[in-house]
Amino acid sequence: MKTYDAIVVGGGMAGLTAATYLARAGRSVLLLEKNEKCGGLVSTFEKDGFLFEGGVRALIDAGIISPMLHELGIEMETVPSPVTVGVEDQFVHVEGQGALADYAAMLKHLYPESADQVARLIRVIRKVTKDMEILYAVDNPAFRGLFDDRKYFFQHYLPWMFQFLRTLYAIGHMRGAVEPFLEARLPNRSLRDIVAQHFFRGTPAFFALSYFYLYTDYIYPRGGVGQLPEKVTQKARDLGVEIRLNTRVTGLDAAQRIVTDERGEQYRYADLVWAADLKTLYRIAQTDGLPEAVTAAIEAEKARILPRRGADSVFTVYLGVDEPPETFRRISHGHFFYTPSRQGLGEIHTTELRQMLAKWEQIRREDVLAWLDRFTALNTYEIAIPVFKEPNAAPPGKTGLIISTLFEYDLVKRVQEDGWYQEFKEAVADRMVRTLGESVYPVLRDPSKILFRFTATPITIANTAGSSEGAIVGWSFEDEIPVTHSLLRINDAPKTAFPHIVKAGQWAYSPTGVPTALLTGRLAAKALGA
Repeated sequence: MKTYDAIVVGGGMAGLTAATYLARAGRSVLLLEKNEKCGGLVSTFEKDGFLFEGGVRALIDAGIISPMLHELGIEMETVPSPVTVGVEDQFVHVEGQGALADYAAMLKHLYPESADQVARLIRVIRKVTKDMEILYAVDNPAFRGLFDDRKYFFQHYLPWMFQFLRTLYAIGHMRGAVEPFLEARLPNRSLRDIVAQHFFRGTPAFFALSYFYLYTDYIYPRGGVGQLPEKVTQKARDLGVEIRLNTRVTGLDAAQRIVTDERGEQYRYADLVWAADLKTLYRIAQTDGLPEAVTAAIEAEKARILPRRGADSVFTVYLGVDEPPETFRRISHGHFFYTPSRQGLGEIHTTELRQMLAKWEQIRREDVLAWLDRFTALNTYEIAIPVFKEPNAAPPGKTGLIISTLFEYDLVKRVQEDGWYQEFKEAVADRMVRTLGESVYPVLRDPSKILFRFTATPITIANTAGSSEGAIVGWSFEDEIPVTHSLLRINDAPKTAFPHIVKAGQWAYSPTGVPTALLTGRLAAKALGA
């Protein structure tokens, strides 16, 4: 049995980052990935000449992606990925912070009786935007040594640090869920729904209200977001990382430092980076032979982690449309957040959904479909149009659409267990396409215009990405988060009670996304001395 200096479990962006930096430091590294390629929720695939994103639709640089690529000597061409926000027939094209005034005007047009509430909301967003400008004002120190460039340190980092500490204070005072935060400031239920239903339930207020700033930070790699993991994978291989694909880890002996895959092959490690689903680590790990105090600490972590749930998942419809991009370009940019009704979801996706799931044995299919009618008519959609950013992403004269909406894993799981999963998928897709056809995209009313259609559900994400509850950003914000979720303590994110095991990725820190996955991967490597 070969012994590696480090084994990395999970080939998403966190695992790839950790493996690359460990190899760069001269370690012998084995990366084990259960899928046929690395990248996890950062992927691009092709169907009938159309390019689609399998997970995230664009990337947020966040002062992390660019400096990491520069530090590793990776070249990746990117273009801006501008955003449009729309409600009914009103649209705001976010091409700079000046668009915030346009957003305010749109909301006042939609809710003229609540103009004072809109003004109050915009003041808060402006404050958050200023804090975000400070947060991302310099390259993240994890990817640029503080003292490597003394001139840069004294001219940029030192003055930034004082502002950064003040920003952390502001973030700390807005860590509560966005829903009650808005409820205290926006009595108009529809208005606050239109603002809040873009986000995962219970999203921290600061994180949610920072999105108007983040919209201006989106970038898109030429060739699709999958270019990022492809280029980091190649760099990892160039540095000597051994990558085994289609290799699912099913066992871990923490005392002997051995991992076992589903074929029974075993690998010994000096150190291990767990960059996969964190619940799986605590389910499969054997602790026999470890000191009693260590075992007790692991059991305490396990008791905190296993009952917790992942955040919301998404339901996605992929369409190939026999219509030129210009038809869609007249409406929005290639990253489009659209809500077909100013009414808002109200309790449809919260209280009503919970009650339906609690009484599932008494619920008929007709009841579920009736709920689905209202949910899809009032929900917010994230629509990505790759051909706007990559001209080769669709055949000439045609357009690919990626249409997503936040969706509850438990609902899909119950449907699957009851045996009507395929029917349910088609029912959701029908309603999503119909809603958009009756509102922003009349061309979708003509069935002959749709060349093909397929879907991805929370079950799809759980099966492919391996994330509990099909979550796409880690832990649910509606319950106590069992891992580090304070920026002041993010350096603690890799720590576990297991000896010689650190963690990285969307389960290591909450909330998370691609930049935080990269950061926790880098911090995991640093924790192991790389």
